[in-house]
Amino acid sequence: MSELNKVVMGNAAREFDVSANTLLDLRKNFTKELEEGLADPSKSSLKILPSFLTTPTGDETGTYLALDFGGTNVRVLKVKIWKHGNYKILKKVEFPLKMEGKYDFIGKNATGEGLFDFITKLIELSLDGNTEDEILLGHTFSFPSEQLDLANAKLISWTKEFQTQGVEGVNVTELLSKSLLKRNLTNVKPVAVINDTVATLLAGAYTHANTLIGSIYATGHNTCYLEPNYNGEPMIINLESGGFSKVEQNTYDKLLDKTSEKPGEQFLEKMVSGRYVGELYSLVVKQALSSEENFAFDSLDLCNIAQSVDVKKIVKEKAGYDIQDKEEEELFIKLATNIMNRSASLISATFLGIYYHIRKLPTIAVDGSLYVKNRFLQNIIDENLKKAGGNIRSFKVDDGSALGAAIAAAMAEGKM
Repeated sequence: MSELNKVVMGNAAREFDVSANTLLDLRKNFTKELEEGLADPSKSSLKILPSFLTTPTGDETGTYLALDFGGTNVRVLKVKIWKHGNYKILKKVEFPLKMEGKYDFIGKNATGEGLFDFITKLIELSLDGNTEDEILLGHTFSFPSEQLDLANAKLISWTKEFQTQGVEGVNVTELLSKSLLKRNLTNVKPVAVINDTVATLLAGAYTHANTLIGSIYATGHNTCYLEPNYNGEPMIINLESGGFSKVEQNTYDKLLDKTSEKPGEQFLEKMVSGRYVGELYSLVVKQALSSEENFAFDSLDLCNIAQSVDVKKIVKEKAGYDIQDKEEEELFIKLATNIMNRSASLISATFLGIYYHIRKLPTIAVDGSLYVKNRFLQNIIDENLKKAGGNIRSFKVDDGSALGAAIAAAMAEGKM
């Protein structure tokens, strides 16, 4: 292994150092793109996707199935909700969509039919043999989708490197319903399909007053908000903000985008999300060590390194390099710190972009492993929010995708 090029590490850290002016420009551009998108969706890199939902009343009650499909693990939960934030998970079934050497429902050889047949098996397991009593299902589907109505949505495009064939452009509720019919699960009624940000906003609003923004900060990133006047009425709008393009890319952002599955897409997500921050770090370390090997640092590694936890151990395990002295260790820490600080700061700037549009002090519900498990990232977001003045704050939502799906099913039932 070559010696560490300290100049490369130092220069890279500076490229990831986000300035106050950069954050201000992003905030202004986000507000502009949002308002242009509301007037004409074709003129914005943000998608203005109506959810056909507003926020819950807090009086929703009942027992529902929640299908949580947003990453490489799929969960089916039976959830009981009863008024003003009270809920209980009665049953949970969870399996990965890919197991090496056994099956793969997310690769380029996978099909939509096979994927949803697998999901339906999990739904059957959650029923504990009860295939008679009708139960409504809310589906949190965490990919860019065109909402046809509350119960139906077409996948616009896969993200997070999914490549399953036969799903893009297709109504995912129809795929699910066909699989349910094949297994004679006619008592399961899919009545709502929502994005995970919408689920998070619903779950947050169920427990916290004035929750107007919902966001995911995890493997992927996205945000939704309650638009006060969408065609004359309040509506939760899914922005698919990971695709926001008015961001200033540095050398490594451009390199990562060029080598990604879908170059030229999801610019913001590739700068902030757990799926990509480790790759950015790996690109720098690979260059600094003049290595031909592709390293696999992940978001957990970066969070630990940024907090000076197990730095030498992580670098040795992931890059095979023995840090020589304190100066080198500080370079690894500084790079991780700047990447993660930029990540949380850019996200907070988008929240402020929404605030400057709605002009109401929002409470922001956030779910996702990066936010929930890392207090220092929560602090970065809240510190940036405070700079706008007023009482804007974020809070973590537990089981947001599942609880939100159950609430959506309850709200759908109320419209039946």
